Amino acid sequence: MIEVEWWEFEDHETLASEVAGDIGFIIEKAIETNGKAELALPGGRTPVPILETLAKRDFDWSKVRVFPTNERIVPEGSEHSNYEMLERILGTAGATVEPLIDHAQNWSTKEAGQSADARLAGFSWPVDLVWVGMGEDGSTASIFPNQMDDAINAPKSRRAVGVSPDPMPESAPFDRVTLTRGALLSGHTMIVTLAGPKKREVLEKAIEDGPLSNVPIGRVLAEVEVPVDIYWSAN
Repeated sequence: MIEVEWWEFEDHETLASEVAGDIGFIIEKAIETNGKAELALPGGRTPVPILETLAKRDFDWSKVRVFPTNERIVPEGSEHSNYEMLERILGTAGATVEPLIDHAQNWSTKEAGQSADARLAGFSWPVDLVWVGMGEDGSTASIFPNQMDDAINAPKSRRAVGVSPDPMPESAPFDRVTLTRGALLSGHTMIVTLAGPKKREVLEKAIEDGPLSNVPIGRVLAEVEVPVDIYWSAN
């Protein structure tokens, strides 16, 4: 049985402040211990307030290296790129933001997955933090219920795979690359952030179902070996 601690907040603003504070502590501790901090961070819109709050923290950002847990296969400079979002917020603060793929290339999903896997070999695994979110369908990173086998069952040596969602998410209808379950579990610390009663219900059932869960977040967390902090806001 995994070790989970829930942190509950009335609104996303309060959650953002608390999560940013806790991530800041992780960064400071990693820099003090190892002279650097390496973090896997989620994309999309939901993490933005947390990251913007974190970016205001005053520590040596030149020693912080981050990369997205998943990426859309989009052209360079696209507003839909998770790398671009992280670069705009944390790169401006002074962190080194590493892309999963070269967005100037015209990748197939298979090629993008192979490229991301090679790039991720340049990090010191396990990394200091893996932070994931969750969709209402139990998806996490870019591991979706109908296409989770490659990412969930990949060899532990494989850290990224290409993904073609089916159906495509309406808000971001793009092929992706995503970290595998093995990579998502390769962190000294793991946190999950989510909002709303529906997502909480999905996550609680996924945790209860464990390895028999039919959603990605449940299958990922069923194998986690470190305590998991879950930050949830009511709205």
